[in-house]
Amino acid sequence: MDFVRAAVILSSLLVTALAQKPVLSIEPRSAAIKQDETISFRCRVVSGSQPVQLEWKRVNNQALGDNVKVGPDGSVLTIAYARPSNQGQYRCIATNAQGKTTITAVLTIKQVPKVWVTPSSPVTVRMGRALSLECSASGKPRPSITWLKQEWGSENVLVSTTTDSKLVLQMTVTAPEDAGMFVCRAQSSQGSAEEKVELRMAGGAVEPRASVSQTDITAVEGQMVTMHCQATGSPTPVISWSKLRAPLPWQHRTEGGTLILTSVGRQDSGQYICNATNAAGYSEAYTQLEVDTPPYATSIPDQVVARRGETLRLQCIAHGSHPISYRWSRVGGGSLSSGAKVTKDGMLTIAQLKVSDSGNYKCVASNHVGTGETFASVTVRERQLTPESATRKIILVQEDVQRHPTVVYIHNSTLSRNIMKDITAYTTAHCTWG
Repeated sequence: MDFVRAAVILSSLLVTALAQKPVLSIEPRSAAIKQDETISFRCRVVSGSQPVQLEWKRVNNQALGDNVKVGPDGSVLTIAYARPSNQGQYRCIATNAQGKTTITAVLTIKQVPKVWVTPSSPVTVRMGRALSLECSASGKPRPSITWLKQEWGSENVLVSTTTDSKLVLQMTVTAPEDAGMFVCRAQSSQGSAEEKVELRMAGGAVEPRASVSQTDITAVEGQMVTMHCQATGSPTPVISWSKLRAPLPWQHRTEGGTLILTSVGRQDSGQYICNATNAAGYSEAYTQLEVDTPPYATSIPDQVVARRGETLRLQCIAHGSHPISYRWSRVGGGSLSSGAKVTKDGMLTIAQLKVSDSGNYKCVASNHVGTGETFASVTVRERQLTPESATRKIILVQEDVQRHPTVVYIHNSTLSRNIMKDITAYTTAHCTWG
């Protein structure tokens, strides 16, 4: 009897447990995406009696939107190419015979800043008049807003805010230099946007006046060089760049009044001209560029064959930025001959060459940028007997025989066969060979 009662109680408990309204989970519970990105929310039935029907709705029963799709079983909600109107709460509703359960997901659409300025460019103002430029910006999160003026290839901050959606720039024009290009920039973690306003002076055309930020620039070969030029005048002058007596380097680009040389070489040295032109005339400003280069060394000559006792001269020549110093050494670590001399201009001189002076020699040319090296091969051979020196030796032998007719030592290894015959014929009657 107790067994039956226990079985009934257990059965009723199981029925109660199974016959319950749905329990839900949702992933992700919240998401923040950029505009035009895609996001999916998945609603899952954790427990509850079947069948369970799933549906998705927005808060206040708003329409889901034409870019929102629900999967076949109702569990997955996908928002494709999200736009600001998709931001908000999405409810997953599960219904069965025991009741209804709701779970909510939150979507945030990050918005890249947008900017608009009033009045729009260009703006003309008379000398002494006050001027207000208003910049408005939108975006999520709220962007910071900054007014800047472009000068000397750079931007000078005039006023900024991080708390308001509008920023007003107020100024009084007192000189032609007050004209120029003004920029309103809105920036957040999602990106930036900007609008430019050109401020012009009223009251007729004003001749341009060009100026450069640097009149002399020194760079190292391979570096990037930037030259900034600005000009005042009305209407706003057009700025262009040229090079004195040569075209601009092929690796260059211009951005407004800025000339950029991406990788300079020695040939890029020279005078660069900023030309500013408007209807009233033109103006020029100049920048002198010097490109420092490491030495490029060569040896003259680079191969030498000499005789023992002669003098060796090797000239090391280097092209590059001065001053240049020179250092000669032997390849392999051997020391130079005791008679070696090196001049300041790179000349290596070795007097009374020996056979042991044969080998490879290295010249290292150095300046403040770097070094360059070159090599020379030197071969020193024993002296050979020439006809003139042979004649002198015969005369010496004759004189020696007359003075010492008894013994004359002649080393055949240093005389040619023909000379040996002549000496033998002469000395047969006068000496004894030892």
